[in-house]
Amino acid sequence: MSDSLFDLAPHLCDRLASALESGLLSTPYAPASLRSVIGNTERTDSVAQALADLDRLGISGPAAAMWLRSVAKAASRSPRPDLVWSGPEVPGLHARDTRRVYEELLGSARASLWASTYVFFDGPKAFEVLARRMDAVPELRVTLLLNIQRRRGDTTAAEHLVRRFADRFWATDWPGAARPAVFYDPRALDPEAPGGVLHAKAVVTDEEAVFVTSANLTEAALERNIELGLLVRDRALAASVVGHFQRLIDRGLLLPLPAQ
Repeated sequence: MSDSLFDLAPHLCDRLASALESGLLSTPYAPASLRSVIGNTERTDSVAQALADLDRLGISGPAAAMWLRSVAKAASRSPRPDLVWSGPEVPGLHARDTRRVYEELLGSARASLWASTYVFFDGPKAFEVLARRMDAVPELRVTLLLNIQRRRGDTTAAEHLVRRFADRFWATDWPGAARPAVFYDPRALDPEAPGGVLHAKAVVTDEEAVFVTSANLTEAALERNIELGLLVRDRALAASVVGHFQRLIDRGLLLPLPAQ
């Protein structure tokens, strides 16, 4: 049997189950009839085939509806990640868009938001949505984890590199009135150390939604590069990610960016 029934969004699964229970949808399960129930999705033909397979096994419409509801209930207990892509669009393939996911998460946080990126360009544009959200929701607590990189051959003292980065960030890159807490990895600035950078790219919103991606906060990563990420709504996973970042801060492995 096709996996199409398992792949239906919860609201479409519920709509299909209701149509089967009421008799609005019955054999033969023609794609045209299905479109009137679940819309013109790319899976319409395969859903029709899956329902026909159930019918051949002697599973009636109401029984199939009960099975669908049981599957949906079980799936709701194990959050399934959404694939999130940047790059060329492929006709016939549905995927969440990296920029839209970033903006949805940054622009919808209510209580807390953690965001980590290795590189950002054009700070006012990169942080516009988040800064606007912070100004609109004063109680929102935001923590940014950013990389400060020493250029090859640069012998400037680490404290001066941090001060230069902080002055530019607060004066030029951050566009809002409310300010986030910002942390960096000092290992990237130690010329005597074996090296190490803050390379994680992730967002955690309200300790509920976790987005882990290969994309930095740059136009190239959000629009042109082929980048891949996973968006999961799972409180346990969100708490684990936030807890790990917080322990790095508590142990002094990530340091606060100085105020202006």
